[in-house]
Amino acid sequence: MSLIVVSGAIANKLHQGGEAGVRLSYVLGLRRLGYSVFFLEQISGDACVDAAGQPCEFQHSENLAYFNRLTSEIGLADCAALIPVPPNEEVQLNSELIDIADAADALLNISGHLSIEPLLLRFRKRVLIDIDPGYTQYWHIDGLLGPQFSRHDWFFTIGENLGNAICPIPTDGIDWIPTRPPVVLDMWPVVATNKEFRFTTIANWRGAFGSVRFGGKTFGLKAHEFRKVVQLPHTVSSTFELALNIHPADHHDKTSLEQNGWRLLDARAKSDTSEKYRQYIQDSSAEFSVAQGIYVETNSGWFSDRTTRYLASGKPALVQDTGFSRYLPASCGLVAFQSLQEAIAGAENIVGDYSRHCQAARAIAEEFFDSDKVLNQLMRKIGVEP
Repeated sequence: MSLIVVSGAIANKLHQGGEAGVRLSYVLGLRRLGYSVFFLEQISGDACVDAAGQPCEFQHSENLAYFNRLTSEIGLADCAALIPVPPNEEVQLNSELIDIADAADALLNISGHLSIEPLLLRFRKRVLIDIDPGYTQYWHIDGLLGPQFSRHDWFFTIGENLGNAICPIPTDGIDWIPTRPPVVLDMWPVVATNKEFRFTTIANWRGAFGSVRFGGKTFGLKAHEFRKVVQLPHTVSSTFELALNIHPADHHDKTSLEQNGWRLLDARAKSDTSEKYRQYIQDSSAEFSVAQGIYVETNSGWFSDRTTRYLASGKPALVQDTGFSRYLPASCGLVAFQSLQEAIAGAENIVGDYSRHCQAARAIAEEFFDSDKVLNQLMRKIGVEP
């Protein structure tokens, strides 16, 4: 049985059930295909906090407790490791981790998370999976990702338009291979809801990263895209709800959202565990969301892993087009928009023919995002069989 090591950020994204699900989808999906999987994460000592959010030592941190809890829940307790990286000190690797790296058939390094070079270089096949197209490439060219970035053998991206003339993101000579965010369909069954009709999403108002400036251009954030459609609830006879993480400094935006009819909930209360995250999505009627400005402005083709969960659950998704409509059906079940007027029309269409959109949503998830298909294609590309 082939051994695959998956590396990504869970403990580093404390109490973000959706982010954990992104990484664990690769773990669970590969196991379904018959691979043996080990999950590996590194964390800086500076990032360790206690339950109250105060700095603390690694062994007493909430980060470690959260990591252990999530990996145990999916049967990975003995097949996962969180590596502390002391500030300004060399990481001491134990013999078990060295043996695992030497024995592994491949490393799937999500966002290039594993950067401990003595460990990284021990893997026979090193695969980088880019889930933030635009950020990754611009940061790489600016030298912000370190020399470890170029030490990979394959580079996959969920920005399916990278390398095409319509997408200005520079490839810097890298052959970016398109892939898609995998969803383990058995974990996201179709769920009907009899509650009020609600378009929902879970979001960080400004996204996970700051603005990126490249070639004299500053790329926008998710906040900038939400402002373009802030009037939407006034124009459609449905509830629009955001489970939102928004900083108190953005109180003017928060007020604007509320005055325009958006129902606001606390994002952490709805998504701090994988189960809460799943329940919130499956209790919804449909998704409405914009994308990060950089994904939209570069026509990257980025597609949200969160949206794949809505689709798999039989929930239609009305989402801002990032160029994904070039390769995904985007009129029924999945509806793309580029303007407020298109968002209004899309919402009315979904409400008016809801049953058909629900059926189409699940069909799209099955055809394009099923982890069995996505990960099998990826693994065949790098030449590793179960």
